Amino acid sequence: MLLGAARRFLGLLALASAVTLPISVLFGVLADSSLARAISLGFYCVGSFLLIGGFFVGNRGPVRLKKEDSAEGMGMPLLGLPLIGGRAVRWASREEREDAISTSAVLVVLGFVLILIGVAADSRVKLL
Repeated sequence: MLLGAARRFLGLLALASAVTLPISVLFGVLADSSLARAISLGFYCVGSFLLIGGFFVGNRGPVRLKKEDSAEGMGMPLLGLPLIGGRAVRWASREEREDAISTSAVLVVLGFVLILIGVAADSRVKLL
């Protein structure tokens, strides 16, 4: 079980790195920056974004909107947007809450690892 989880996490890390690296290099070339600096800033930005995203996913409350096909309970719609009135809500199931916490944990750890990769790529930081 842990081996499969580690394999999936490394796959996510490889995907995030494979997307971040060429985009960082492209922005670095456009900004006339050094390659190491562009790569480190790219990993810093993506890692920080994932950390913040993980924080907000994990802090989602226990109440969810009900998905209804009808427009009842959505207030007075104006151009399809609810303005006044109550919204139909329900309590999240145990599985939904566990999924939110698990997703949050993956995003936070992935973001932290990407920031560490950015630190390792940064030429201004001396490791050891």
